[in-house]
Amino acid sequence: MNYFKPFLLLAILVLPYLAQGQQALDTLVTQSNKNKLKIKEIILPASIILVGSALSGSRLEKKLKNSLHDGTVREIDFTLPIDDIIQYVPIVELYTADLLKIKSKNHWFDQTKYLAIANIITASLTHTGKRLFNKQRPDGSNHAFPSGHTSFSFTNASVLYEEFKDTATIFAYSGYALTSLVGSLRVVNNKHWISDVLVGAGLGILVTKLVYHFEPLKNWNPFKKYDNIILIPNINTQQIGMYFKVKF
Repeated sequence: MNYFKPFLLLAILVLPYLAQGQQALDTLVTQSNKNKLKIKEIILPASIILVGSALSGSRLEKKLKNSLHDGTVREIDFTLPIDDIIQYVPIVELYTADLLKIKSKNHWFDQTKYLAIANIITASLTHTGKRLFNKQRPDGSNHAFPSGHTSFSFTNASVLYEEFKDTATIFAYSGYALTSLVGSLRVVNNKHWISDVLVGAGLGILVTKLVYHFEPLKNWNPFKKYDNIILIPNINTQQIGMYFKVKF
């Protein structure tokens, strides 16, 4: 079964876009050099998905798990729940940058639109994979493959990267540094295997790349003419959310 995972996951990811027809495919192939570079960038996340899928169930990832946890019933060695919070940090970074008026690729509404679309697609693929493969987690629970925390956090980090890669490079990459920590903690906390994390990361990056390439609902932005409305992130120990700020 492991040998079919990479091909099945990539097929699930690509099939929805085939509905856009041959014209979209021709456009994708005959784009300018700038767009060809974007196609090359897809190779990295696709490779991460393939490598992660190949590692699933392997001796290597079991050895890694055993090096962190001895497999006994007792409480695990590490309990670092901050991965539940860190996954949202790239979103906070995104809207904080807008509040500080750091130049981005898109208007805040378009950012929100692509963030939502990318997360909906990634979550759908992630939960489909969880139920399709029903892989057991290292702690004995079900639905390990791929990691939802990791796919969600890497989707958020990828949106941050796409928005600021041309204007604030270091800031754009900061999301990946944080979300790499999320993936690592999922393994350290005995919630996921290394393969779950790799495939989750690859899915998050790849889906976001495709969303920013095709730009769905590109012309839909009812707030574009209003510069006095912005989103402000709100995060504390009890809740995470956003609210509108309107200048009169």
